[in-house]
Amino acid sequence: MTLTSPPVARPVDTASSLADSAAGRSADSLDNAQARQLLKALGDPLRLQVIEALAGGERCVCDLTVDLGLAQSKLSFHLRVLKEAGLLEGREQGRWIYYRLQPEAITALQQWLGRLNAQCQRPASPCCD
Repeated sequence: MTLTSPPVARPVDTASSLADSAAGRSADSLDNAQARQLLKALGDPLRLQVIEALAGGERCVCDLTVDLGLAQSKLSFHLRVLKEAGLLEGREQGRWIYYRLQPEAITALQQWLGRLNAQCQRPASPCCD
């Protein structure tokens, strides 16, 4: 008689699904909730420094800690927030993780802001007769 363990329910990886939706959607389909999430992730000065540091290309966490003068635990927190928002992608190589920007997410946000800007340019409709 062979005993098998019951199937284990695995939690949904919301970080991956959020990153996939932000990076994989066309810019026209970025909704307000996704835009809020991206803007919230970019709303912290340290996270903006991380984005600027990664603008030149993929970087190892060890290099980012030195260049930004942050403890690895603090940097890891901010990297996780950016990754969950879909702004970063990470890959493991040995014991290190290398991060790079997700240009699709940045482009989607840029185009969402462009649509918002276009709406702001419309004149108001008359309100009084």
